[in-house]
Amino acid sequence: MMTQVIRRLIDDGVKPTSILYVSVDTPTYTGLALERFLELFLTSHDHGHDQRLFVFFDEIQYHPDWERHLKSLVDSYPGYRFIASGSAAAALKVKSQDSGAGRFTDFLLPPLTFAEFLDFRGPQSGLVAYDPDAIGCEDIATLNGAFVDYLNFGGFPEAVLHDEVRQQMDRFIANDIVDKVLLRDLPSLYGISDTQELKRLFTTLAYNTGQEVSYEGLSKASGVAKNTLRKYLDFLEAAFLIHRLNRVDLDGRRFKRVTRFKVYLTNICIRAALFGPITQEDPLIGSIVESAYVGQFVQSLLSETLHYARWKDGEVDLVRIVGPRREVSSAEEIKWTDHTFDRPEEMRSLIQFCHENGLAEGSVLTRTSVGKREVDGIRLEYAPVSVGTLVAANVAVHGPLGHGRHPKNTQRVGGGR
Repeated sequence: MMTQVIRRLIDDGVKPTSILYVSVDTPTYTGLALERFLELFLTSHDHGHDQRLFVFFDEIQYHPDWERHLKSLVDSYPGYRFIASGSAAAALKVKSQDSGAGRFTDFLLPPLTFAEFLDFRGPQSGLVAYDPDAIGCEDIATLNGAFVDYLNFGGFPEAVLHDEVRQQMDRFIANDIVDKVLLRDLPSLYGISDTQELKRLFTTLAYNTGQEVSYEGLSKASGVAKNTLRKYLDFLEAAFLIHRLNRVDLDGRRFKRVTRFKVYLTNICIRAALFGPITQEDPLIGSIVESAYVGQFVQSLLSETLHYARWKDGEVDLVRIVGPRREVSSAEEIKWTDHTFDRPEEMRSLIQFCHENGLAEGSVLTRTSVGKREVDGIRLEYAPVSVGTLVAANVAVHGPLGHGRHPKNTQRVGGGR
């Protein structure tokens, strides 16, 4: 994106000699201050303080005290534009907020949403229908096929655009991306000494994405001590590799002592890169689909509202809790099956949770089924999970399509339902 911005500046008439790009992690630059880079640039091209210049610092987290130095540059050269990037997003954000209040603007580049993935694939004429209140699908079979492609390679633009990358996802993602973060970025930023232990934990989490886990169970499965485990989970979440959901009880209240929680990959195609691609009939696709759906929200403000519910004899995949009084606003089950459309009474946990929290309706995301059912006074709204994920992607980026509206299909889907 930096090189694209630089290309755009040049195309718009900015002289190349008015643009400085520095990759801070270059070994030969070790020990050089940010100010020194700028001094060399200004001297080389005889620039003055009053000129319009653009300065790009890539991988800035590898510079000690970068936030203090960048703040000084911004204050000293108010006419220049400074753009800094880094892969350690959480560390960057905390430091920029601490030192750059009123000076820095943060932009987060998350993995591709499902909507962006479809855009990258090309025109979707006739596949997805938009109106002010909903998104509908005219060909659920085609959309589901695209959705499974998204699960397997949809998080990275390179994989969407280039066949050779899709054919070598294990090398491109598992080696070039995952290993870079796990074996270099996180250890250097947080002083992690046993990188293989961290990688072993992440592999365990990736395989079990969308599942409820406990500290005890994770410790046994990964071989990581519980005290270290908590620290590693914080690091992995700070790197936006995983996202944790907290558990609530039947009445929507959080547990005082957190021992169990759900873990999701923020970029679901990492799982396919590590363990191989999945098909529509894969026995584990349910939790993977759930992870993709939740992943549309986790890097937006909506992520703070997401929880899951579990109690003695029931559970609900996803609930939203909003406001200062922490009120339950919605409840959803996320499936890759149409089974409960004809047997809505089997959604006992969802119905019980809705009754307990004063909800008039609950949502059920399915493989193809769409429609409404009513059980014990609770209305169940059914829609394909691929359509729901597309709605979630647009809501996360653009805001609600319409208050209280559910995705709908514009023509018959799911065998005429």
